[in-house]
Amino acid sequence: MAQEPPAQDMMNYEALAQDALRGVVKAALKRAAAPGGLPGAHHFYITFKTDAAGVSGPVDLLSKYPDEMTIVLQHQYWDLAPGETFFSVTLQFGGQPKRLSIPYAAVTRFYDPSVQFLLQFEPPPAAPAEAKAVPAPVEAKAEAPAPKPEGSDDEPKVVSLDQFRKK
Repeated sequence: MAQEPPAQDMMNYEALAQDALRGVVKAALKRAAAPGGLPGAHHFYITFKTDAAGVSGPVDLLSKYPDEMTIVLQHQYWDLAPGETFFSVTLQFGGQPKRLSIPYAAVTRFYDPSVQFLLQFEPPPAAPAEAKAVPAPVEAKAEAPAPKPEGSDDEPKVVSLDQFRKK
């Protein structure tokens, strides 16, 4: 008796599961954007592909991280705006406020170290040069708090997450 070939996944369950888990990221960001901000000790390390379609931010910042970047949402973030397909946030880099817009599809890692919660995603394909979003202009907002001194422990930092990667 001939054996039937394995069934082909025409539902693309892996992509459906990735999209559903990105919904967890969106829901967590919506809670963080609500009045009161992040509850308790929660904070987020969000890694994303800087060359993914729809990522926008200051050219000087994104050019420092041409492949991947990690941001930390903990003490100093402003104007967190989680939308349906992307989120925007203002963070300080070198004492200067800079706005980033990141599609959820560009997120490759979401980590909340306060509860050891980690989600890892398949990286999206790199966007063709002509399809990349126009970088957002850098504007300092009047309501942004005064920058803390350089090297302050409360200042958001871009960090390497190599220590968290599976070996």
